[in-house]
Amino acid sequence: MKKTVEVAAAIIVDGGKFLICQRPPRKARALLWEFPGGKREDGETLRQAAAREIREELGIEIEPLDVLETTSHEYPDLRVNLTLFRSVIKSGAVLLLEHNDMRWITPAEIPEYNFCPADYEFLDRITDERLSMQPPLQ
Repeated sequence: MKKTVEVAAAIIVDGGKFLICQRPPRKARALLWEFPGGKREDGETLRQAAAREIREELGIEIEPLDVLETTSHEYPDLRVNLTLFRSVIKSGAVLLLEHNDMRWITPAEIPEYNFCPADYEFLDRITDERLSMQPPLQ
């Protein structure tokens, strides 16, 4: 049975664009693009995991606002349960502490990048309207 990993990621929105990051060449799924984030640690919520991972990977503080998407994907080596939080930067400037590269893109630019397979489960549902910074529905 494959190991299942809970992953929290952030779609960080700023001025009609969102941040994507390119995985480093030394890690699994090398040089593919992704939404920054990572594994949930014991004792933390997915929202806390997203904020911690972004701080560790990009050196910024974010506010995860609401869940934009959830999906599960089976890779050859593990199963990933992915939760994507629509987020904004609270403080700091983005630094590449873990990733190879980064880009601020619009939803229309998604087809120009090769994403990690798990992300393809929902990429076609990311639209300008869904990224708008209206208060989340309760």
